[in-house]
Amino acid sequence: MTTRQKPVKPEKTIYPKIVSALWILFLGGFAAFIIYIYAVSINFLNLFGELPNMRSLENPKSALSSELYSADNVVLGKYFRENRTPADYEELPENLIQALVATEDIRFEEHSGVDPEAMARVAAAILTGQQKGGGSTLTQQVAKNLFRTRGDELNNGLLNNVPGLRTLIHKTKEWIMSVKLEKSYTKREIMVMYLNIFEFGSNAFGIKSAAKTFFNKDVKDLTVEESAVLVGLFKNPTYYSPKFQPENSKHRRNVVLSQMVKYGFLPEEEFQKLKEKDIDLDYRVENQNVGLAPYFRTEASKFLLQWCRENGYDLYADGLKIYTTIDSRMQRYAEQAVAEHMKDRQKAFFEHWKGRNPWVDRDNREIKNFPEVSIKRTQRYRSLNERFDGNQDSINYYLNKKIPMTIFTWDGEKDVEMSPMDSLKYYKHFLQAGFMAMEPQTGHIKAWVGGVNYKHFKYDHVKQGARQPGSTFKPFLYTAAIENGYYPCYEVIDTKVCIPLADGNMWCPNNSDNKFSGQKYTLRKALAESVNSVSAFLVNKLGPETLVKTAKRMGISTPLDPNPSLALGVNDVSLYDMVGAYGTFVNGGTWVEPNFITRIEDKHGNVIADFAPKTVEALSEETAYLMVHMLKAAAEPGGTAYYGLRHRNGLKNEIGAKTGTTQNQSDAWFMGLTPNLVAGTWVGGEDRSIHFRTIALGQGNKLAMPIYGAFMQKVYADKSLDVSRDAFPKPLAPLSVELDCAKYNQGIQIDSTQQDEFLNMPTEIDLDAEI
Repeated sequence: MTTRQKPVKPEKTIYPKIVSALWILFLGGFAAFIIYIYAVSINFLNLFGELPNMRSLENPKSALSSELYSADNVVLGKYFRENRTPADYEELPENLIQALVATEDIRFEEHSGVDPEAMARVAAAILTGQQKGGGSTLTQQVAKNLFRTRGDELNNGLLNNVPGLRTLIHKTKEWIMSVKLEKSYTKREIMVMYLNIFEFGSNAFGIKSAAKTFFNKDVKDLTVEESAVLVGLFKNPTYYSPKFQPENSKHRRNVVLSQMVKYGFLPEEEFQKLKEKDIDLDYRVENQNVGLAPYFRTEASKFLLQWCRENGYDLYADGLKIYTTIDSRMQRYAEQAVAEHMKDRQKAFFEHWKGRNPWVDRDNREIKNFPEVSIKRTQRYRSLNERFDGNQDSINYYLNKKIPMTIFTWDGEKDVEMSPMDSLKYYKHFLQAGFMAMEPQTGHIKAWVGGVNYKHFKYDHVKQGARQPGSTFKPFLYTAAIENGYYPCYEVIDTKVCIPLADGNMWCPNNSDNKFSGQKYTLRKALAESVNSVSAFLVNKLGPETLVKTAKRMGISTPLDPNPSLALGVNDVSLYDMVGAYGTFVNGGTWVEPNFITRIEDKHGNVIADFAPKTVEALSEETAYLMVHMLKAAAEPGGTAYYGLRHRNGLKNEIGAKTGTTQNQSDAWFMGLTPNLVAGTWVGGEDRSIHFRTIALGQGNKLAMPIYGAFMQKVYADKSLDVSRDAFPKPLAPLSVELDCAKYNQGIQIDSTQQDEFLNMPTEIDLDAEI
């Protein structure tokens, strides 16, 4: 019997099941991923923290520097917490774009914010144990930096502190925001965002600031190797800093250049030449201590901060564009004139006081304990006093302990070891200066130099400080005289005048040479030669109250005591006020408030504020012109400004002028007028007790006037500046007085009887001469 075997049933293959399982896993995973993405986007159950809202997406905000522009459209400086000035795409050189794409995101133009190919490449590298980055696109990096996706504000969800999940949630938010950014902005806009928001180190935020900081260039002028240096900083701005890690930076630059070769942006031959070159920096960290007009920028910030508070803006973050009246060319000439003259005078001052300390009393005797008293006014002393609860031994120990410091010299900064006390003594030996120039018709300030070096001497001697003006105050007295019936040709005898004071004493000022000639002086000649006796005569006739009213009407804002000595300039005034007041003479009697801001624009270029100066009809047109006529005499033969301006500086045009020197040569002043530019300068020690011992060295026409003369020389030499050399314009109406004194005084007898009555008064007090 034949046995038949039962056929074997073939086993089912497991392959289809694996495929099915994989598909189920893939689809399930994909669905889970989509659900996860959606859950993150809506912050489901507050598990993940918020995403930036759509409004912030439409108006992405980063802190932008506010920029201060001169009248001739030069950036004077910036106000910032982060030194960031946005660049436009059109400003970016092609080599910078190529270097960035080649190094950071070669598929930038192809992806939609997230690059799956790059992510897969990174995932594979991680799975095989390689540490390799590069998965983030430029758009993702923009999202991370612009919207602070990793900051605490957006990551307060319940899962954000779970180890491992936090990073995944961060990346997820960046993916979501990247896709939204790609939908809302063009590729160019995203690239510009990326370059504008990055912090390059050295206080440079954004590509424009980085180009300026490291190479002192506009971004459009970067060479290919300079662009490669800056792109190299995206990896790590500290480790690859060209200033502090030059070898690292050079290596990274060459990596960037090699990437450009790899993707066809740079020929191999050029790379071989460039890779051997050292990095050529022109490193300048932007701050308030450097650049044009630092004293002015500080003063402007005081006004701007108040305006911003009142109008809801942030000066340091809103990217405002502030347009000023300063002319960058005149500002540069003013700074040069101050530096050139003060360097020379400082050398003379050191020689003058060699072997002695310059802080002296009125009898030129050294003031005891002057440094010890002065240092108590410093912040260092106040800090030590608080730290040691007033223990003088501990305070003195640290005040006299030598420490490393960088000090100012006229030959450049110098690193030394010096105690704070010795540092104070050193700096007290320096002369200070202030200079301001203004257009009298508009009040526009064209140049402002507040001191000799802003980094080391922060105190502003234009507006912040006020000092005795000496004889530069006399024109206000002569103005009051003109308004009260006196004329330029009116004659007064040069003789001692004594005026009774409220305390029963007498005020009897001397002339500068302590002599009285007994000669007749016209008011014009007396002002030109700064004769004190004539000023005493006038203030006695008019009364000091009249002088106060006239000066106030012309813009002097500091307190003025109605005492006869005011005629010789004993009350403190600011250079800012003095220049504004002198502008009244040139501007037909109208005082225009000195001003320095014309308009403010927002970051989009919309004008948000215009400024017009205050004006006052202070004098009649005739009075103003008569005063200009009188002031011109100082620059004519015999006047105090004649030799210096006409011979030393070669200025041949009509100039009105007045010099001033105060008691013991503590303050030297000069005021100069031309038809469309009024300027003033002050020179002196930080303390009134610090000065030259002789009037030959310390008077206004030697210590202050040369700054004005050098400034005007430079201004007139610049043909691009429209500064008039014409004669001062006369009033349209005929003058009511004769300016030819020979004709005016023909047959007129001087009224000297009113002077004689003061000659024999008792209890005289002789004050030091004021010029």
